[in-house]
Amino acid sequence: MRVSKNPEDRKTEILNAAEMLFTAKGYSETTVNDILREVGIAKGTFYYYFQSKEEVMDAIVQRFIDKGVEAAKAIAADPSLKATEKLFQIIMGQRPDADGQKEQMIEELHQVNNPEMHQKSLVETILQLTPVLTEVIEQGIREGVFQTPYPKETVEFLLVSSQFLLDEGIFQWEPQEQIQKVLALTHIIETTLGAERGSFAYILGMYNNEKEGKSDE
Repeated sequence: MRVSKNPEDRKTEILNAAEMLFTAKGYSETTVNDILREVGIAKGTFYYYFQSKEEVMDAIVQRFIDKGVEAAKAIAADPSLKATEKLFQIIMGQRPDADGQKEQMIEELHQVNNPEMHQKSLVETILQLTPVLTEVIEQGIREGVFQTPYPKETVEFLLVSSQFLLDEGIFQWEPQEQIQKVLALTHIIETTLGAERGSFAYILGMYNNEKEGKSDE
């Protein structure tokens, strides 16, 4: 007997199956029929929820963004943490290698021949993280560790530059060029936030650890 599922449950089931297949086989090697077989549904059911495989990938990427934003919100709302501690934890949590699945899906997204989808993922990340990080910066201003008259706008500029310029799916910088840009970003963050020199030095360490981790794979 055919089991009728709640629409949201069915949609989640399709996304979970597609995510597993994209990770295991790669986005380009996965077909809609593969997803149908994995879930055990008819093609009409699939197209009731999604217009294409690209739309499925878009929804999966949005799930990862939402997950990261919710984690950032939880950190920002923690009354026991100082602003600098919150920023550190949020930045660490947003790294691609903070979640192996997230890293794999970002790499697959880079393989999707759809720059609009990639752009949307960057824009959504910036729009959703901006109010969270702005709240943290305002806390830092009250604590006296940051000094900027434009907390929201500063966050926007920093997110745009870091999300876009350091995106390896857009720019293929040489390793030394990438290091220089990470160093420059650290300097710009400290300068624009009026933070103590060296307070964001951990960003370079995060970058180096990430690269070492990838080279060991």
